[in-house]
Amino acid sequence: MVILGEKYKINIEDMGHNGEGIGRVDGFTVFIDGGIPGDYVLAEISTLKKNYAVGEIKEILDESEDRIDPLCSVASICGGCQIMHMDYAAQLKIKEKRVRENLQRIGKINTIVHPTIGMHNPYEYRNKAQFPVGVIDGKAIMGFYKRGSHDIVQTDNCNIQSPINTEVIESVRKYIDDNRISVYNEKTRKGLIRHVVTKIGFTTGEVMVVVITNGKKLPNQDELIELLKSKITGLKSVIHNVNDKNTNVIFGNETKTIYGVDKIVDYIGDLKFNISAHSFYQVNPIQTEVLYGKAMEYANLSGTENVFDIYCGIGTISLFVAKKAKRVWGVEVIKSAIEDAKENAKANNVKNADFYVGKAEVVIPKLYKEGKAADVVIVDPPRKGCEQSVLETIVSMNPKRVVYVSCNPATLARDLAYLEENGFTTKEVQPVDMFPHTAHVETVVLMSRVKVNTMF
Repeated sequence: MVILGEKYKINIEDMGHNGEGIGRVDGFTVFIDGGIPGDYVLAEISTLKKNYAVGEIKEILDESEDRIDPLCSVASICGGCQIMHMDYAAQLKIKEKRVRENLQRIGKINTIVHPTIGMHNPYEYRNKAQFPVGVIDGKAIMGFYKRGSHDIVQTDNCNIQSPINTEVIESVRKYIDDNRISVYNEKTRKGLIRHVVTKIGFTTGEVMVVVITNGKKLPNQDELIELLKSKITGLKSVIHNVNDKNTNVIFGNETKTIYGVDKIVDYIGDLKFNISAHSFYQVNPIQTEVLYGKAMEYANLSGTENVFDIYCGIGTISLFVAKKAKRVWGVEVIKSAIEDAKENAKANNVKNADFYVGKAEVVIPKLYKEGKAADVVIVDPPRKGCEQSVLETIVSMNPKRVVYVSCNPATLARDLAYLEENGFTTKEVQPVDMFPHTAHVETVVLMSRVKVNTMF
């Protein structure tokens, strides 16, 4: 029997979906933050529930052979990198294992799961950073939120972000301190500077800095601009965004360019993308090319196929597909994303891709009734997976192949199980490490039709 506040010696046997270690005391499951498989730890039970407990490591009695010293000095408290203390090769293996076990346990699917495709250099891969701003002892601080809280962990350098951010942080802090600019307080809702967001074009070197404030005026903004210009090579854009709402959402509705251009440019492969302050854009462009390359391989296009790209975002996959498909129809519920998709299609002279705004479960059946049937369907849903009606419509279309791109192995397994029950089979699965040193894993799945379905 596990007792709250007691200490137990525990072998860490597995890893949870948030990167926490999993062990057992007399068969009772204990989640232990910071533990990795192979560790033998002394842990104190801090939370006790009916079916599980949470423990805190008091001492590592015997280290896993996969445990390493993280490159980052605040990795153990920052909420960004949950598993930086784990050897990178071991990270890739645990992600492959997680995908396979979710497919087997949730979806009852046994298929080929390839080793996770990792990065040659799993550091400095993010092209976007979001820094909350705070104050300690009268001085501005910037960093990331402590795990499970809104307390800011101050950092001058983040090992998974571009080094350019170090200069941005230094410049903005100096601007705030020199001009005695107030910093937003979530509790009192007073103060001006809330967040700083950076976006960087990895292939072009273009940089955008966005300052989010709790008011419409940015005092002495010319001084900030000059500081950034003097420090940031490639600075193309400084944006002022106003968010005066009591919300955890970072961006407000009012955006103004105070220096340079409204959008920066980047490339994935040979495709050009215009990136605004509000645009969604994959944060790891190196692995995005790998991910989309695998999706293209699974789509196996000859130039004669019609393709649906469901949950298409700003059209990144659609534009890759359009180069080898007869026609592509992209669907996305976010209006601004579809506007970006159309602009990106125009920028790349892609004329065989059409984009539609609306809920996939409404738009796809409507297009299908209009005679737009797909030979190949690509889905890249949010973490909650596909809506049931979207899956039903895919089944009704009877495409030859379904390519499922997933950021959540659990909902992936659920959705694949439904498709398997309705005429498709899972051929192979490829995990891709889009976010090294975190617990996240992206997955590309190829499904083929095994029978024509007549349920609709």
